[in-house]
Amino acid sequence: MTHRFRLLPLAATFASAAALAVPTIAFAKDQPRVTTASSPSVAANPPRAEKRPHSYTHHGITIEDPYDWLYDKSYPTIDDEDVLAYVKAENAYFEANMAAQKDFTEALFTEMRARIKEDDSTVPQKDGDYLYWSEFEEGAQYRKHWRKPVAGGEPQLLLDENELAKGLEYFSLGAASISENGRYLAYSTDTNGSERYTARIKDLQTGELLPDEITNLRGGLTWVKNDTALVYGPSTEEWRTLEAKLHVIGTPVEQDVTLYKESDQSFGVGAGLTAQKDWLIIATGDNETSEVRLVPAADPTATPILVKPRQKGVEYSVDVRDGELWVWTNDDHINFRLAKASLKTPGDWQTVIAGSDDFYLTGFDLYKDFFVTTGRLNGLDQIQLRAYGDPAKITPITFPEPSYTAGLSNNPEYDVSKLRLSYQSMVTPSTVYDYDIKTAKLTTLKTQEIPSGYDPTLYTTERLSVQARDGTMVPVSIVMRKDRAAILKKAGIEGPGPLHLYAYGAYGYAIPPGFSTTRLSLVDRGFAYAIAHIRGGDDLGRRWYLQGKMFARTNTFNDFVDVGRGLIAKGYTAEGKVTASGGSAGGELMGAIVNQDPKQYGAIVAHVPFVDVLNTMLNEKLPLTPGEWQEWGNPITSKESFAYILSYSPYDQVAAKDYPPMLVTAGLNDPRVTYWEPAKWVAKLRELKTDDNLLLMKTNMGAGHGGQSGRWNSLKETAEEFAFILWQSGLAPKTDSK
Repeated sequence: MTHRFRLLPLAATFASAAALAVPTIAFAKDQPRVTTASSPSVAANPPRAEKRPHSYTHHGITIEDPYDWLYDKSYPTIDDEDVLAYVKAENAYFEANMAAQKDFTEALFTEMRARIKEDDSTVPQKDGDYLYWSEFEEGAQYRKHWRKPVAGGEPQLLLDENELAKGLEYFSLGAASISENGRYLAYSTDTNGSERYTARIKDLQTGELLPDEITNLRGGLTWVKNDTALVYGPSTEEWRTLEAKLHVIGTPVEQDVTLYKESDQSFGVGAGLTAQKDWLIIATGDNETSEVRLVPAADPTATPILVKPRQKGVEYSVDVRDGELWVWTNDDHINFRLAKASLKTPGDWQTVIAGSDDFYLTGFDLYKDFFVTTGRLNGLDQIQLRAYGDPAKITPITFPEPSYTAGLSNNPEYDVSKLRLSYQSMVTPSTVYDYDIKTAKLTTLKTQEIPSGYDPTLYTTERLSVQARDGTMVPVSIVMRKDRAAILKKAGIEGPGPLHLYAYGAYGYAIPPGFSTTRLSLVDRGFAYAIAHIRGGDDLGRRWYLQGKMFARTNTFNDFVDVGRGLIAKGYTAEGKVTASGGSAGGELMGAIVNQDPKQYGAIVAHVPFVDVLNTMLNEKLPLTPGEWQEWGNPITSKESFAYILSYSPYDQVAAKDYPPMLVTAGLNDPRVTYWEPAKWVAKLRELKTDDNLLLMKTNMGAGHGGQSGRWNSLKETAEEFAFILWQSGLAPKTDSK
C-alpha cells in the first residue's frame, strides 16, 4: 500500500541568496501572470498568481477554482512557462526572506551536525555465510554497504551510494537484495525523486554489473528459482504497481513473464518470500482489503494458490512454516487475530490468538523454534515471544521506561537463538539490543552516539491525555528541559513558553514517542515538544484509525486543535505560542487546523501538504487517487463524499481572515502530493488572508516527496525549518530584518 507520509523533515537546497531582486514577470500580450509588484525588494513583495476563470460541477454543486492553471496538464512533464515562473518566483521570495536568517540557519545546521556521528555504522548482522552492515564515512552524504565472511576474511564493499550519486542532484537507493547463494546483489535507484526506479544486478565475485537492466519499477526485488530470476513490480504511467513480473537473469526484459496482474486500479501489488524462503507471496490490496496468492519459490510460474478471495474491508497477510499457513487478519475482530490453515484448504482459518479489545495485534514473525507477536497495549509497543506448542503462553520483552517505542530490527535468518531489537524514547537515544531467547537477557550492542554531548538527566518526558470536544481522551507525549523556565527567562520570555506540536493522523500510521537529535535545537531553547497521538493513526488500536478516516476525518483535525488548546489550559504554553508541523497527510492536517483555529498558532510548517483534497480525489488519472478513495471517500460517485471532503479540504476552505506565519514546501517531481497542491494553496492564501504575517513556499525543483537526498542536504533543510520557527517565535538572534 502506498501512503502519503514520510518520517523525516523535508529538505532542499537553494540558490545563492545574493540574487534577491526579481522583476515583474510578464508574458504575451503584456498580461502579467505572476507579479512581485513594482518594488525592487522581493522580500517585501510576495508573488501574486493570476486568477483565471475555471469552474467545475459535480452532484449539482459548482466550485470556482481560479488557480487550476497551476496544474500543468502535461504532467508528469512540467514545462508550462507560466507555472514554472510562479514556482521560481515563490522560491526567490523564500530565499529573499530567509536571507536575514542565513547565519542563524548555518549555526543551527552546524549545531545539528555536531550531534551526528559522521563515521557511523550499523551493527553487523549475520545472514547465511556473511555478516552484513552499512556505514557512513566522515563527511559523506550517503552510505557504503559491506559484508565479510563469518568464517573470517577481509570485508567486501558491496555498494557505494556516494559513487552512484556522483554528479546527481538527487539519489535514492530503493531495494537491495542479495541472492540466496550470496553471489549477486540486485538493487534499484531513483535519480530524480519521481519514485520510478531502475534495477541493476552486480556479480559480487567479479564486481561487474550484469547487462540486465529493469527500468520504471517500484517496490522490492525478490530472488526466486534458485537465484536465477527476480520478481519485481513495474510501474504504470500513473505510478501504480499492478503486476508482479518475473525476470530471468540474462534474458531480455521484453521476455519477462507476468505472474499476476491486478485489474482493480485502486489496488497495489507486492511480492516477498515466506520465513523459510520456500514460497513466493504475491499480495494485492488497498488500504482496507487484501488478497494473497502463494507459488513455490523454486517454480514461480506454477499455478498459484489463492489463499482467500478478497472481501471488502478484510485485510490479511500470511506466512508459511513447515507447510502450514499462518494468517494475520481482521476478519472477525477490529484489532486482528492470528490463525492457521492447511495449504490444501488455505481459506479455512482456525484461530491461534483471538482478537482483543485491549491488545492491538499489529503483526507476527515466524522462526524455527518460536514465533513473535507484535502490537500495542495502551498505546505502547509490545514484543511477545510464544511457543508453537502453547501459543497462549506469552514471554514479553520488557523495557524500563513508561513511554518508549520498540520493535524487531533486522532478523534475516529463520533459525536463531537471539533476536535483534531496536529501542528508543523521547529522552533515550536509539539503542540496538540482542535478546537471548533462552536467558531472556537483553544485551546492548549499540547506543546512538552524540559527539557534541547529551545528558538525558537534563530532560523530562511526560505522557498525558487531553480531552477532545467529543469527550475522547487523546494521548500526548511531551519532552522538555527540566530547567525550561530558567532558559526562557534568560531569553527574556515571561510566562508560558513556546510549544511545538507534531502529528500525522492518517492511514493508521502511529507516530512513536521516539528520540530526535535535531529536536534538541528547539527544546534546548525553551520549547516543549509534543506529539499528539490523534485519531487517524492507530496509536490506540484499529478503531482509533477508523475514527479518523472517511466520514470521521474531521475528528483528526479537531483532536489536534483540542490537544493544543488543552496544553494551553494546562499551562504548557499560551495562545499564539503553539508552533506546529506536519508533512503530506500531516500537511493536510496543518491546512485544516489553521483554517479552524488560526489564533492558536505562532508558526506553521507544512511539508508537501495534501491540501487540494477534493480536486485530487476527483482526478482518477493522478497516481494515487483510485487507491485513496477507501481512505477519503470517492467524490466522483458519492455526493455525500463530495460534500464532506469539500467541508474540510484546506484549499477549498481558505477564507478572508488572519493566518499565522507559514512555511510550505513542495517537490516538483513529487508523485504523491503533486507540486500544484501547495502552489494553489499558497496562491489562494496570498489572495485572501488579511494579515501581514510571513507566508513562504519553497519548491524543490529536482526532488520529490522526500525532499533533497543526502543526509547533510536533508539536515540543512531541517535547520531552515527550525530557523523559521524560532524566528517567528522571537527566539532567533536579532537581525536588521523586521
